[in-house]
Amino acid sequence: MSVGRLPLFCDTALAERIEQAEAQLIAGASEAARRGRADAAGFVIPVAGGVVSFAEQGSPFNKVAGLGFGGVPGPAALGEIERAFANSGAPVQIELTHLADRALGELLTGRGYRLVSLENVLGLALTGEHERVTPPGIEVRLSGDDELGTWLDVVVDADLHPDTQGVPSHEEFAREALVAAERDLVTASGVMCYAAWREGFIAGGANSRMAEGIAQFTGAATAPTHRRRGVQTALLSARLADAAAAGCDIAVVTTQPGSKSQQNVPAGRRRCPDMAVQRP
Repeated sequence: MSVGRLPLFCDTALAERIEQAEAQLIAGASEAARRGRADAAGFVIPVAGGVVSFAEQGSPFNKVAGLGFGGVPGPAALGEIERAFANSGAPVQIELTHLADRALGELLTGRGYRLVSLENVLGLALTGEHERVTPPGIEVRLSGDDELGTWLDVVVDADLHPDTQGVPSHEEFAREALVAAERDLVTASGVMCYAAWREGFIAGGANSRMAEGIAQFTGAATAPTHRRRGVQTALLSARLADAAAAGCDIAVVTTQPGSKSQQNVPAGRRRCPDMAVQRP
């Protein structure tokens, strides 16, 4: 028996669920960064149903997420956010779904924010059981603390050598920042690591977080020498099977538009696009 391909309509209620889960994940990872490094001067501030996060210099978790479903922050609140990032030496970046309150977009535009990037948030409705699909020669299993160092090396090195298919990301991060971010994700509550083994080596890795019925596929990467061998198919299948078994009703993943990662995602997906806006 396999996961059913239920029709999935991304209304504002579903978008709010997904955005809240993402905000919780970012907040957890940012707080993990502060706990793990005594000199970290980060902050996590709830605002209008979302979260304002600064983990450390150069971190992927330096952003505002989840806005648009808990009211619209006023100019004073936005001013405080902008000052907090300015004092930390970081630009203000806001991830905003197109299903958010339209007044928020108007407010940000009026303050000089500009669109810098688009992402696809793809969702798949889950029901029943899911049959694991593992191509010959590949083994996928949960990855523990004993191999975390190797797992991090593979995933981060793969992230630094992305496929060039599709629209490239507007963001670039140093290796040290990516290692720290991945480690903080693992430390954050409920994030599980998966390793795909091929020819005796970890060929790729992925992670997943399940919360309130949502399975967030929070990252995946394959080492360049092992690409086009079905590694990502196997990692996606394993996470879908575990999500369905855990009772999640939806799985979500964020990809760059037109990317190989988007192409690898199973049929039946629907999009809830996110925009990234920055203030110069």
